[in-house]
Amino acid sequence: MSVRWRSIAVVLLVALAGCAGAPVPDLGADPPPADLDSPPEDPDGVDPNDPDDTAWTGTVVRVVDGDTMAVEFPNGEVDTVRLLGVDTPETSAGSTAPGEFEGIPDTDAGRAHLRAWGDEASAFAASELAGEAVTVVTGGDRRGSYGRLLAVLYVDGEDFNERLLTEGYARLYDTEFAKRDAYAAAEADARERGVGLWAFDESDYPTEPSEVDDADLPPLPPDGDYDCGDFDTRAEANAVLDRSPGDPHALDADGDGDACESFRRFGVETGASPASA
Repeated sequence: MSVRWRSIAVVLLVALAGCAGAPVPDLGADPPPADLDSPPEDPDGVDPNDPDDTAWTGTVVRVVDGDTMAVEFPNGEVDTVRLLGVDTPETSAGSTAPGEFEGIPDTDAGRAHLRAWGDEASAFAASELAGEAVTVVTGGDRRGSYGRLLAVLYVDGEDFNERLLTEGYARLYDTEFAKRDAYAAAEADARERGVGLWAFDESDYPTEPSEVDDADLPPLPPDGDYDCGDFDTRAEANAVLDRSPGDPHALDADGDGDACESFRRFGVETGASPASA
């Protein structure tokens, strides 16, 4: 089974895992709660020679995606953790960035591949982390630009961030941090082995969107907004979706990277549109 079709199944797991946890509050740039500043005894991953390293224990209550999750701490506070040094692919059509993943082409197939592996990474994180006790380790700069904790997660003593790289679910997010060289080596090894997202095969993905020229698309309606009834085929709808970052026409209702799935429900993969069926 190709990654494209496996991802349809695993994204259901992520959705269920996301619904099970508590909503993640917007904590802005607030520091972690005061009573988190007392680290556990002999915490995993803390460099005893680095006074900036801080660690505390918590439980993962919600997986947002492959590199972001909500952790509840012993005092009841919930904070959003962004895994330090790694980046899993985005799962929305307009947010995929093949240029950030060396060797993945900036084509319809390349973007579909990354969306599929974004779903795979989210499902993997949900299966490995949801409900698990973790050790959260941060350095001196605890907060990212979105107010999330930047951290390494340890599960049963294993560095989960590095595991994402080793198993091909993520690329190195190349900034200055203590484990940068180890993470770079893990990514390089995964790429050499061709595992996970690095195992790209153009034939795993349909090519129909790339076969639609701009001249073949229906004209933009007077109000400047397409809907699915404007297209004769899903290939046309997918071509507009792939060329419109952020899906401004709301053609991908379920966010799975495929436009106007109502065509499929009406049995009109080509030919008559849902509006006329």
